[in-house]
Amino acid sequence: MTTAEPSDWMAGAAEDYRPPTELNTGVAHPARVYDFLLGGKDHFAADREAGEAMLLLGEEARTAARANRAALQRAVRTLAEQGIDQFLDIGTGIPTAGNTHQIAQQVNPRARVVYVDNDPIVLAHARALMAGTGQGETAVLQADLRDVEEILAAPGVRKLIDFDRPVALLLVAVLHFVPDSDQPHAIVARLLAALPSGSHLVLTHGTNDVLTAEEEAGVDSAYSRVSAMLELRSGAEIRRFFDGLELLEPGLVLAPFWRPDSEPAEGSERIGIYAGVARKP
Repeated sequence: MTTAEPSDWMAGAAEDYRPPTELNTGVAHPARVYDFLLGGKDHFAADREAGEAMLLLGEEARTAARANRAALQRAVRTLAEQGIDQFLDIGTGIPTAGNTHQIAQQVNPRARVVYVDNDPIVLAHARALMAGTGQGETAVLQADLRDVEEILAAPGVRKLIDFDRPVALLLVAVLHFVPDSDQPHAIVARLLAALPSGSHLVLTHGTNDVLTAEEEAGVDSAYSRVSAMLELRSGAEIRRFFDGLELLEPGLVLAPFWRPDSEPAEGSERIGIYAGVARKP
C-alpha cells in the first residue's frame, strides 16, 4: 500500500492533506469488510475473516451490502435530477463501481463531490476518485464523522461546497458505527445546521427490526472482529435522525424498497437496512 502524496488531492486543496493514520491490517475495518461483501479487492485477511463470519449467518449480509449500495445510487441520481449539484459524502468507504461522483456527474457533469472518511485506504484511492465522468470536481478529506467542525471548516470542503446553496449530505451505512455514547443524533443535527434550506439528507442505517434475538447475537459476534462495533437501531430510533426534515416518498423504508428500479427480489423484507432521503425546509 502506497501513501498518497499531496498531488493526489484536488488541485488547490493540498492544505487539507495529512498523512494517513497507521494502517493496521491485522484488525478488520468496516469499510474493508463492506468492500469484501461487495466483491471488491481492497481488503486483508482479517477483513475477509470478519466478512466470512457474517456470511455464515446467511447470504443476507452480502445482499444487504448490495442493496445499500443500490439505494445510495438511486438517491444520488434522484437528487441530481432535482437540481442538487453539491454532495458531501461522509463515511464513503472504499471506492467501487457507481460512486457518488460518477452517478451525480452522469446527470450533471458539473456536480461537485467531497468525500470524507477516516480510513487511510480511502486516501490511497484519492486519485481514482478524481476521475469524474464530466467537468465536475471531486475532493477527498481524511476526517472522522465525529469531527463536525473540522469537516465543515476544511479548506477543500469550503473550496468545493457553497454553503449558501443546497447541499446533499450523505451518511450512508456509517451511523450504525457510532455508539449512543457519541450522540449520533446530535452529530447529524450539527451537520444539518450548517446547511441551507433546500438541502437534503441521504441516510441508510442497519436495523434490528427484522432480526430475531438469535440473529442479532450472531451479527454482534461477527462484528466483534471489527474495529468499530455495529450499533443496530430500531426504525423509530433511525427516524429521529430526520427530525425537522421533510421525508421524500416513500419515507423511511428498507433499502430495497426506496424507489426501486424494478420489483424488489423475494426476501427483500429481510434486508436489515433502512434508507431515507429528506429535505431541509
